[in-house]
Amino acid sequence: MSFHVRARLIRAVSVELEHAPAEHDLERGFDRVTSVAVVIGVVATIIAGATIWLVLTDPVTVANALDEGEISPLVRQLAEVIYNALSGLLEYL
Repeated sequence: MSFHVRARLIRAVSVELEHAPAEHDLERGFDRVTSVAVVIGVVATIIAGATIWLVLTDPVTVANALDEGEISPLVRQLAEVIYNALSGLLEYL
């Protein structure tokens, strides 16, 4: 195969990739949306699980936060529960 034939093949392939069909871009967009949705779902699941755990293990903090309308103790406790769970998981691994 001569140099000219190789150059033509490379040029043809690069032109073909530059002008990819719109459906390829659409698929990449759906992949990104799916990835973002999965990340949001995982974060929401972690927060929901930590909230349920906090309600079961420390209901006084949750009741006080709801009664007083201050969520900072509740958020602090949620962060502590999530941190303890992650540190325990990392120690296990």
